[in-house]
Amino acid sequence: MNKFTLSLKISLLLSSGLIFSAFSASLLRDEQTTFLQKKLADHYDQEQGGSQIKRYELNVTNSGFCRYKRFFNNGKVEYFSFNLVKFKALDYYGTDKSGKLYLSTKGDDVIVQTYNDRKGGDIDSMAAYMVIPLKNIEPQDLLELNEGMLKLNAQLASQK
Repeated sequence: MNKFTLSLKISLLLSSGLIFSAFSASLLRDEQTTFLQKKLADHYDQEQGGSQIKRYELNVTNSGFCRYKRFFNNGKVEYFSFNLVKFKALDYYGTDKSGKLYLSTKGDDVIVQTYNDRKGGDIDSMAAYMVIPLKNIEPQDLLELNEGMLKLNAQLASQK
């Protein structure tokens, strides 16, 4: 009887540990995506698009996707998306006042779609990077973005 209760206690302890670790991994991933989303939104530079861009959407999802969508005044829509498992590197070209963030992937892993373009029509293609205009960003912010992307990349890769 003592052996049975000891085995029961051990199995309960192990199962509760597994459940806790599953929830903590999910919480860490949610925390990381929220951090990345906030950092990109805080430094996004809508002025670089000029008066042509009506609005934009920039999302980092807890399922591991980075999505950027631009809506132009003439009705044209540009959509960029990639899975953060494919994230390779982050590069920034510009000054601390204004510049462009290049999110590179391991291959041509960025989905690029254009809708309602009067000149070129609807286009679906792939690219090796996504460009996001940023402003008022310090080197420390860029380091935090890079570390956040790499952490989320590692978390997502370990789940597959």
